Amino acid sequence: MHDIRFVAAPLKIVFDEVLDQEGEYKREYDQLSNADEDTVGQWLKLAKARGETGESDPVLLTLLVELHRKIDDLSAFIKDEKPEFLHLSQEANIEGIGFEHFRLQEAKLHPHIKYYGRVLMPVFPKREIPIFFIAVDEKIAKIFLIHDKDSKDWSAYLSARERALIREMKAMREGES
Repeated sequence: MHDIRFVAAPLKIVFDEVLDQEGEYKREYDQLSNADEDTVGQWLKLAKARGETGESDPVLLTLLVELHRKIDDLSAFIKDEKPEFLHLSQEANIEGIGFEHFRLQEAKLHPHIKYYGRVLMPVFPKREIPIFFIAVDEKIAKIFLIHDKDSKDWSAYLSARERALIREMKAMREGES
């Protein structure tokens, strides 16, 4: 039916129909794009803009910033401060992803309906990425709005999953001979 190439990817998504709450969903979508705009992230961007990081190792800087964020997360956890996300009424397992599509394990979508969702991505740093998508059929969705950074991480995860599956198939063939 569809000639979309999917790669097996064990992800979870929470989502809801957009309906009359598009403004609320768009607000959360925009806030989640600025999630990396904490004080350390802002300081690092300013330092880069001023050329103060030219002699620094970019990977090391990224790791230090993420370590600082983890400490902030732990501090928030201890203080019982939790990020507040909008309640999304549906939850599903994603069984496969493409560059602009994904496929659910179960039929939970209504064709041609717009949805807002958050996907927990196992990338560094691990985070929920907000997306807007439209149902192609009961299981397949096409992403029509995703942040640029999240799109790059989605594509990188897709490529990594594809490489892992190729290695698995190669190992299985070698095991048979």
